[in-house]
Order: sequence, then structure tokens, then C-alpha cells
Amino acid sequence: MTTTATVNVRGRVQRFVAALDTHERTAAPVADPRQRRGLRVETLIVLGVSLGSSAVYSVLQIIDKLTRAAPLSAQTTSMNNSQTPDRPWLDLAYQLVNIAMPLVPVLLALYLLGHVARPAVCVRAGRFIGLDRREPGRDLARGAALAALIGIPGLGLYLLAKALGVNTQVAAANLTAVWWAAPVLVLAAVGNAVLEEVVMVGYLLTRWRQTGWSWPLAIGLSAVIRGSYHLYQGFGGFVGNIAMGLILGVVFARTRRVMPLVVCHTLLDVVAFVGYTLLRANGVSL
Repeated sequence: MTTTATVNVRGRVQRFVAALDTHERTAAPVADPRQRRGLRVETLIVLGVSLGSSAVYSVLQIIDKLTRAAPLSAQTTSMNNSQTPDRPWLDLAYQLVNIAMPLVPVLLALYLLGHVARPAVCVRAGRFIGLDRREPGRDLARGAALAALIGIPGLGLYLLAKALGVNTQVAAANLTAVWWAAPVLVLAAVGNAVLEEVVMVGYLLTRWRQTGWSWPLAIGLSAVIRGSYHLYQGFGGFVGNIAMGLILGVVFARTRRVMPLVVCHTLLDVVAFVGYTLLRANGVSL
């Protein structure tokens, strides 16, 4: 009976994966082995100047935290910190630059998709991965639904991981009390969402599929990298972001649209950043 159930599950998975390649925006495969290797090297370079580099530093940070005298659960991970709290105008400049500069790899990824081994000759790179405004209502609805699907269990996982001592206390926003704090936190959320979803999902999954990798391999590796650059928060952040990467990867494979993922990620970060600020102002700590 177990064998029959396993075969049925395998059959369903195989049919699901096969159906993904019938989408109208399926990336044109690259046949030449040397060009395939070149594209894989390209993805390593893009990761090296963006989130792959963040993953390396995140691994070092978790090693640092695990080897301190204080247990992981007694440590705090601070995000969105003020750079020059005594000079708000300069702090604002720092915050805006910190939001804008990480978007350069997004432009690089779109440029490469549009000029090197294009996945579709007649479609712009942004439109090919669904980074456009053609379906605003559907993108917003899908994004909001995904945010609820991921965010509510994600909060539970964070609290559980902290209770088990395998995650730090995450201080999601630490700007001073200035008028521009909330708008900057929203912009930071949008910036994070665009960077991660375009590079980790739209670009990487398209490129890896062009080189012949299967959907499960491409989605799984992308999700593990996503989890890795969140390791600095602890193991709850690692596991939670792998799960998020798997869900968003499957959604992209089915829809070929990055915009719902950007909406989802933006909503999650806005709630985390602005929500944390409001809770802290009222003396509530998570």
C-alpha cells in the first residue's frame, strides 16, 4: 500500500512538473554545452555581487553568534539601523543610498536576460519574468494571499524557534523618531522585495532552466540560498525562508510572474518593519 501511494505521489509530481513546461513563456533552452556552462558562471557572478555574497557573510555571522558566551536566544539581531542618529538629514541620505545601491544587481540581471542568451527573442526581459503592470489586480490579490499564507505561519515559526533557543531576537526596525522613518521603512521593504524576487526567482530560475536544470532542482537551490542569507537571524529564519522560497518558486513556475512575489514580500516586510516600530513604541516585544 505504501508503495502504491508513493508511486501515485511520484506520478502527480511528474505530471505537475511536465505541465510547467507547457507555459507560453517557457525559456528557450540553450543547447551548446559551453554556452550552458557560461550561463551557470554568469549566475554565480550575479550571486557574487548580490545575495550570494550576503549568504557568505550570513554564515559567518551565525558562526560568530553560536561561538559567543551568550546563547543564541539571548542575542539580538538589529535591522534598519540609524547610521547618524544625531544628524537626521545625513541619516536619511544613508538610508536612501542603502536602499538604492542593492538594486543595481537587479538591473544587471535584467540586462543579462535581455542581451545574453535571451530566453525569448521577441519579449523584453522584464515582461518575460512578469515584472510589469499588465495584471495589477491579479498580482495584488495573489500577493496578499501569499503574504497571509507565508506570514502567519512564519510568525509562529519565529516564536517557536526563539522559544527553542535556535533564533535570535529580531529587532526589525531601529530608526530614530523622525518624520521620514515610516516612508523609508516602506521603501526598504519594496527594495528588499524587488532585489530578492527578481534575482532569486525571476532571473535564477529562468537561467537555470535554460541550462537544462529541472524545476525542482532550480527551485530547491534558490530556496536554500534564500534561507542561507537569512541565517544571521538564526535557524528559524533559515528554515522559514527556505519554505518561503519553495512556495514562491512554485508560484513563479506556474504563473511566470514576479510581481505577485514582489507584492507578497513587500507586504511581509512592511508589516515586520512598521509593525515592529509601532509595537516597540507601545512597549510590546516579540
